[in-house]
Amino acid sequence: MTQPQTPADSGKQKVRSAEVGTDILKALAQLAPSTSLSRLAEFVDMPASKVHRYLQALIASGFAEQNTATNHYGLGREALRVGLAALGSIDVLKVAAEPLAQLRDTLNESCFIAVWGNQGATVVGIEPAVRAVTVVTQIGSVLPLLGSSTGLVFAAYLPERELAELREQELARSKRRACDYEATLQAIRSEGLHHIHGLLMPGVDALSAPIFDAQGRIAAVMTVVGPTSMFNADSQGPAAEHLRAAAQASSWRMGFQPV
Repeated sequence: MTQPQTPADSGKQKVRSAEVGTDILKALAQLAPSTSLSRLAEFVDMPASKVHRYLQALIASGFAEQNTATNHYGLGREALRVGLAALGSIDVLKVAAEPLAQLRDTLNESCFIAVWGNQGATVVGIEPAVRAVTVVTQIGSVLPLLGSSTGLVFAAYLPERELAELREQELARSKRRACDYEATLQAIRSEGLHHIHGLLMPGVDALSAPIFDAQGRIAAVMTVVGPTSMFNADSQGPAAEHLRAAAQASSWRMGFQPV
């Protein structure tokens, strides 16, 4: 004799249904812009008949849609609206706070986050080293485009129109040649970070790496600074690996998906 369903059983079934629906939505996002029912069923490892039932519910609620010409499925308008709302609520400083603190704890060097402001690379968050000898910048400090690892990482990934005027001003004041500048930017894009030995402040080395948002745009730069006598800022050293991992974790939290 079949046992009657209890309220607890009903609740568990609803939770499971929600989990399945979420899995299908995630799969639609990963297979975007559209996919066939068979490919979707294979991707989520479910029978096509089961996936089809969930798709009909998602279409009814606006979270999925079907192309009548191809019969392929994709995300609907409601999914786009929710996604845009989530993107709008993301704060890179909040997202990167934990990875930044963990990086400071691992290296015991001062670490900070900078965003691109009206005047250039602007420091918005700092985790100072916990020791007697420390290198600390100030929140609100604006770093030079060409004379800091932070500024150069921004320069490597920002659109030309956003930094052209500042770049020309700094090139005119410095001894750096335009060809050297371009070579530096290419190297940053290749390595995924940049290191500087005593350029901004004598005796202070720095390592910087980009944080990207869900659209693949640079959202911030994470930087580690320390005294030359104590901090190994080489791009292939252990500090660089820890910095890459922290910046990548922050990018992932921002919704970035590397190609």
